[in-house]
Amino acid sequence: MAAAAAASAAASSFPSSFPPPSPTSWPEPLYCLGPDHARERLQDDAVKTVTSVEQTRVEDKIEEVFSAYRINHHVPRLILQREKHFHYLKRGLRQLTDAYECLDASRPWLCYWILHSLELLDEPLPESVASDVCQFLDRCQSPNGGFGGGPGQQPHLAPTYAAVNALCIIGTQEAFDIIDREKLLRYLYSLKQQDGSFIMHIGGEVDVRSAYCAASVASLTNIITPTLFEGTAEWIARCQNWEGGIGGVPGMEAHGGYTFCGLAALVILKKECSLNLKCLLQWVTSRQMRFEGGFQGRCNKLVDGCYSFWQAGLLPLLHRALHAQGDPALSMSRWMFHQQALQEYILLCCQCPAGGLLDKPGKSRDFYHTCYCLSGLSIAQHFGSGDILRDVVLGVPENRLHPTHPVYNIGPDKVVHAVMHFLKKPVPHLEEAATATAKNVTAAN
Repeated sequence: MAAAAAASAAASSFPSSFPPPSPTSWPEPLYCLGPDHARERLQDDAVKTVTSVEQTRVEDKIEEVFSAYRINHHVPRLILQREKHFHYLKRGLRQLTDAYECLDASRPWLCYWILHSLELLDEPLPESVASDVCQFLDRCQSPNGGFGGGPGQQPHLAPTYAAVNALCIIGTQEAFDIIDREKLLRYLYSLKQQDGSFIMHIGGEVDVRSAYCAASVASLTNIITPTLFEGTAEWIARCQNWEGGIGGVPGMEAHGGYTFCGLAALVILKKECSLNLKCLLQWVTSRQMRFEGGFQGRCNKLVDGCYSFWQAGLLPLLHRALHAQGDPALSMSRWMFHQQALQEYILLCCQCPAGGLLDKPGKSRDFYHTCYCLSGLSIAQHFGSGDILRDVVLGVPENRLHPTHPVYNIGPDKVVHAVMHFLKKPVPHLEEAATATAKNVTAAN
């Protein structure tokens, strides 16, 4: 069961029978320079609200960016500043400024954000640096299983997900050997709740992130047991609300991050059909901003570069699920969002001139937005997977990024390598951990 689930999650996004799309070129001029683009600006009907004022302010800043490109159109094509981004990321692996002190409990995340950004840029990691990262993450691993936000910190599912992803990106024997699979499985069982949900840490909160983090690390490392995710798919399905998206817990507002976590977890568990996929599709496609081209995280919120992945990354998963149901309306050449508009937003509005990417014009660069802007750009550039992977790259050919796996958000080759490595190892037998789950839940409550 575990081997089948892991192998299925690591497989290509489409079955081999999916026909290859015909070549498509990007239309000219750019979407943001089209004659009707200004009509997409917010129409507040002369009724100003806090939301409409903020939206107008953002649109004004973005219009300045688009206008500057229009005026200086001697630059023939959009360019991803790869070299500047690489140097920004490389520095971050060795030294961080005081501004990152607030992320002391998120240090495995910093490793993952930087490593994944580098792999998207096809920048190799020196062996010495990779080994140093492995040794650091080893110090973040708890004696009780799972990883904490830093050495000596309590284990938590979020940095556990980040650490496992980072180690799979490195993909060496040293990296794989660091993960204590038996203790990790025990730790996951200690967080399992009777209704199928997971808490983020001992004594912590329940939300959809925890189910995804647990499913992701368990499937990558081949520790899925018959009882580990009992009831989890059903609990996630209850988190889909009337909007069509998924909230953090049942009854909450739909949110891009939670929606990605919920659907990706169900893909791993092979239970995507637990959701109303058509309603989810309508919700997520409505989150792409018509003027900016990027995505918002919730209704009536501002565009944010990080949702270039959290929202756009849902579309390959939905495409795959709807194709499996035989939906005849699916495109054979594009995802179900405006890929060109998203690429324009990222390349024009989210690049810091000194390297790194950001939320929106006027914001500061950081490793989080660098990772997820690049991840979203990769999703927008590549349609399909495996033998039918086709590129739709805006700007110069050098803008092409490495593909990212839409479930795990690491390279598809790294997913296959990790899954094949851990499939050679037996699933730990921890029946006593399963029976102890109810006692742990009672004690925690």
